[in-house]
Amino acid sequence: MAQEKDQNQNQQQQKKRPMLIGEGIIVPGVVEEIIGRTGFRGEITQVKVKVLEGRNKGRGMRRNVKGPIRLKDVLMLRETEIEARKIRSKVTKGAYS
Repeated sequence: MAQEKDQNQNQQQQKKRPMLIGEGIIVPGVVEEIIGRTGFRGEITQVKVKVLEGRNKGRGMRRNVKGPIRLKDVLMLRETEIEARKIRSKVTKGAYS
């Protein structure tokens, strides 16, 4: 009985603490919009992300993502200070052109 209480308290404490990777804090963000494809071969997708927690909570920002991505996916962001540059050309590669 006492072990179960200790386990429940440990789980609650872990939920309250922010996730850490190395020295930085991991912040979740949800994909709101898929802007386009970039990269030399079109392997990078540029998305608009809304930050869900942390100092920049509620901020919308552009991020580059490698790999499969869909709307409403949750990205775990290592930092929320730096934003990706806008895609300059109207010609984009991949399925979202």
